[in-house]
Amino acid sequence: MDNRNLQGILLTTLGGICWGISGSIGQYLFSVEGMDAHWLVPIRLGCAGIILLLYSLLRGQSILSPWKNRQEAVELVVYGLLGVSFCQYLYFRTIQLSTAGVATILQDLSPIFILCITCYVQRRGPKFLEILSILLALVGVSLITTHGDWMSLIGNDSGSSGGVSMAALVTGILSAFTVVIYNLAPVRIMRKYSIFMLQGWAFLMGGVFFSIAFHIWTYRYVPGFFGFLGIIGVVLIGNVLAFPLYMSGVRLIGADRGILYGFSEPISAALIGTLCLHTPFTLYDGIGFLCVFLMLALISVNGQREEKRKAEERYGKEK
Repeated sequence: MDNRNLQGILLTTLGGICWGISGSIGQYLFSVEGMDAHWLVPIRLGCAGIILLLYSLLRGQSILSPWKNRQEAVELVVYGLLGVSFCQYLYFRTIQLSTAGVATILQDLSPIFILCITCYVQRRGPKFLEILSILLALVGVSLITTHGDWMSLIGNDSGSSGGVSMAALVTGILSAFTVVIYNLAPVRIMRKYSIFMLQGWAFLMGGVFFSIAFHIWTYRYVPGFFGFLGIIGVVLIGNVLAFPLYMSGVRLIGADRGILYGFSEPISAALIGTLCLHTPFTLYDGIGFLCVFLMLALISVNGQREEKRKAEERYGKEK
């Protein structure tokens, strides 16, 4: 495995781990500190955007450059607002309408959509290892999220039928589509501009949009000391670190592989829950971990095969 692929794998995996840590902090903020997602999401997005744009300015970058080209500006809005920002809102909204398990599983349908788009663009059918990797990932995440208790997926707003509500299904599936958007949309701008600057604009757009949409100035909530620490944690770990790490990795290894390495998110969240929140670690968790690790091994093997095939093609052309 060459350095480019290894670096991409490490970056996307670290990004997923940061999301897992941030999710655990977010669970604490919602359940213990009594925060509302409509209040927290705009604040975390806005603060993270300001931090990353200031960092870009200190590095001497022209942060207004993407807005001077119409095509790049449109791509930035699609990526930043419809992709990154709406992803965060829809994920938290799905949690409120159901459970964290439902939200995680529905959002993790995104690799299926990405595989479909990749196959369409490349005009080919899905490979056996690709399908097997996605199935292993979905089974693993489902087991880790539910601990084998499928009834835990039933949300508070499920309705009398006992299933997941239609509203939760809609927001959850839409969150999966937003993951596809921010993985596949920024082709032009990702090649030209710094990840930190692009993420800064993405977060700032979302912060401004949702602040206006949710009228956060009407909220009378004032966080305590640990609430402030939690906000700092989700901003720095879940936004400032996670997204730039993950997107840097995607730029190196592609969205179809990067999104599967991002499944380190539920693993890290489960480990934090077991070690810090004293969540029981069950046999189903162990099977889920095994499924995800098998998935990672499969895509690594598949990636090495692709590298070997491309190297042989280059060698043949040179001869």
